[in-house]
This record gives sequence, structure tokens and C-alpha cells, in this order.
Amino acid sequence: MLNARKKIVKEKGTAPTDLEEEVAKALFDIEVSPSSDIKAELRDVVISGAKEVEVGKGGAAVVVHVPFRVWKTVRKIQGRLIRELEKKFNKRHVVLIANRTILDLNFKRKGLKVRPRSRTLTSVHESILEDVVGPTEIVGNRTRISVDGTKLLKVFLDPNDK
Repeated sequence: MLNARKKIVKEKGTAPTDLEEEVAKALFDIEVSPSSDIKAELRDVVISGAKEVEVGKGGAAVVVHVPFRVWKTVRKIQGRLIRELEKKFNKRHVVLIANRTILDLNFKRKGLKVRPRSRTLTSVHESILEDVVGPTEIVGNRTRISVDGTKLLKVFLDPNDK
């Protein structure tokens, strides 16, 4: 379990939860298994958090947060990694999301001269939506605003990735 603990990167002073340790152990098991084809790419992959979310009628999903620095390698193996993790967590879906930073309009207090477009609220929310639906690509989306003011976002996914 000591080596699986290296798969969790958290802020100092915070202990990992049971679910985070379970996800880290599953990642470590996939990495050390001899039949795994994503063994080399998983060496650098770490997690920063995990949560369980209720989905639909009695279903559950595990949302795994990954540091943005390793997101590039996770993105390459995302489909295969999700498949392997879903085998480990039976009857639960797995979603991988990168940790991203949102800078508010008072970014000059933090010593920055210019706020990058990738750190705006809208850009970060769009990127998180892409992470949730990944490895499939978003082809288009429509925002429907009803009479009472509620917004419904329709997201169209690539039909070739079914």
C-alpha cells in the first residue's frame, strides 16, 4: 500500500480519503500488472482527489481529479484507463477531470499583469465539460433558455465515437 500511496498528490496536511486510496491502489495495480498495455504511460500519472457522485436511478460515478501537469499523458490513454478502472470499480462509472485554476477579475492582486484566456470562468467550465465527455469530442452545443429563465445546455457529441 505504500507504493500506491505515491499515486496521491494532496496539499500538505490533508489526509487522503478511503475512496482516493482505493483509486490509487487500482491505478497502481494496473501499472504493475504484466498484461497492461498502458503500463509505461501510467508511471507518471497521479491523482489529486476522488469523489463519488450519484447518477440517475441508484447509479454511481467516481470522479477522479488529476493535476493539470499530468493531464496531457492522461488524455492520451483516457479511453483505455477508464475501461480498466471501470473493471476495478464494478457498477460504477469513472470520469477523469483535470484540476484547473480560475482567476477572477482581481487577478492583479496576485501579481499577474494579464489574465490568460485559459484561466477565465467560461474557459475552465468548457474545458471541464470536455473532460467529462472525453475521449469523445464535442461537435456542438446549444443553450436553450425557457420562459421561466432556466437554462438547458444541449451538448452534441461526435457520432463516430459511439
